[in-house]
Amino acid sequence: MIQEPLIECVPNFSEGRDKAIIGQITQAIEEVEGVQLLDVDMGWDTNRTVVTFVGAPAVVVEAAFHAIRKAAELIDMRRHKGEHPRMGATDVCPLIPIANIAMGEVVEWAQRLGEMAGRELDIPFYLYEQAATRPERRNLAHIRAGEYEALPDKLRQPEWKPDYGPARFNARAGATAIGARDFLIAYNVNLNTTSVRRANAVAFDVRERGRVKRQGDPVSGPVARDEKGRPQRLPGACKGVKAIGWYLEGFGIAQVSMNLVDIKKTPLHLAFEACRKSAARRGMRATGSELVGMAPLRVFLEAGRYFLHQQQRSLGVSEAELVKIAVKSLGLDELAPFDPVQKIIEYRLQSPGQFPLLHSSLDDFADQVASDRVTPAAGSAAAYMAALGAALGTMVANLSAHKRGLEKDWEMFSGWAERSRRIQTDLLRLVDEDARAFEAILEAMRLPKGGDEEKAVRYAAVQRATRHATEVPVRIMELALQSFDILRQMIERGLPATGTDAASGALFARAAARSAFLNVQVNARALEDQTYAATALGKGMELLALAEAKEKEILEILEERMKN
Repeated sequence: MIQEPLIECVPNFSEGRDKAIIGQITQAIEEVEGVQLLDVDMGWDTNRTVVTFVGAPAVVVEAAFHAIRKAAELIDMRRHKGEHPRMGATDVCPLIPIANIAMGEVVEWAQRLGEMAGRELDIPFYLYEQAATRPERRNLAHIRAGEYEALPDKLRQPEWKPDYGPARFNARAGATAIGARDFLIAYNVNLNTTSVRRANAVAFDVRERGRVKRQGDPVSGPVARDEKGRPQRLPGACKGVKAIGWYLEGFGIAQVSMNLVDIKKTPLHLAFEACRKSAARRGMRATGSELVGMAPLRVFLEAGRYFLHQQQRSLGVSEAELVKIAVKSLGLDELAPFDPVQKIIEYRLQSPGQFPLLHSSLDDFADQVASDRVTPAAGSAAAYMAALGAALGTMVANLSAHKRGLEKDWEMFSGWAERSRRIQTDLLRLVDEDARAFEAILEAMRLPKGGDEEKAVRYAAVQRATRHATEVPVRIMELALQSFDILRQMIERGLPATGTDAASGALFARAAARSAFLNVQVNARALEDQTYAATALGKGMELLALAEAKEKEILEILEERMKN
């Protein structure tokens, strides 16, 4: 689990065709120790590259500065042409909170970056979004209005004095916007047309700002104005969405290019659906889509669940299956292969050694248990056994949801499957956690014990580790107990042919609870805090009694059903 402050930086560079130039820029980023480069997304038609990297705030700001400086050396804006709006070699450079840091702190880091870059580089810098120094500068589109070509006149106007750097035109590097913002997704929907005009019509339908309202003919009629003479607007379908239409010469299609600035209000799948519906009304089809840069895992899980629900299928499937459904339903692999490991932030940040037992094969896990090492042992095996019990409940729910004659209750079975899947996932993580808990006891016992102070430190560490090693099997028991209600529902309401599977799940859950309780007992005896030890033992005994009673009930129900 990530504990230290972590921010993401997603600079956009006005070069998407020369790999050598982008390679030098990303090398400047990677040379800063502590920075992790996650993604480099080059676009030929837009002539723009989106780079994503993460790290502690100080090292990210240092890497961003080096990238801006290198881009100014290598990119000449006087020769730049591309479909995407732009005003500088480094066009935008937003900082985004990822973990354990507040937006206010990210704003301060954006200011530090702007101050350092403005002092060292001969480039005008504007702060935008949460870091903006004026309300009118919050919107990037307002800052970038007129693009690079408008900068000479713009910089002569007092109201466009940059926040940092000189108020004069840098013909080679242009200007750069530095921001602090929440997570934004750059997302494009592909249309089966070459018409930019029609793509823009879809963009106006979906973007929050919508389109100008006209009197009479919606295309050529006079602009409708309010009592103060201001143009009236028809709002679009999606909150927190900015969109334009453009043509991708390399693929021979038009796209609706969107920035989803608030994915809580408009998640990825609803933006796609809005484009699909608008395109259909206009005689076109949304054939697929393109994710520029990276996105959080939850975006794909929400999309997978949405499309499964549309199909009236159970949502209680694996994380990998939800991601697969999302990718296929959104057509994210239409223009290029889509690799979830490269495009999902959590997958890129996940340490390969975080859950070694969970990610091992069945054969390898059994061999590790059978080895002469003290971990993994019975606690890890109990967690895995309980996970198998929950998995059997998930299986029965998923089968029942899709069975003819039971499909009218598919949402009910889907709900049980999702709940059982969550229990299974939590238990699988405890396979590694139990092993880590015991290894922590061993590490504490290896601490020096020469003097009285060292002995006290060692003893306190052993007690903390032992307490945690007591808590883990209690949690295994709690989760195992939660699976019984689902397993009973599956025997009573699920597909009759799967009754023995659900009953087997109950057997696994009870055995896991009994095994975990043995660990509670042995660890509680080593605790100095007798009050806590007695509480843990009492809770364990209560959980075990409930598990045994529920197992008995389930087996009796099965036996009665098998008679009929």
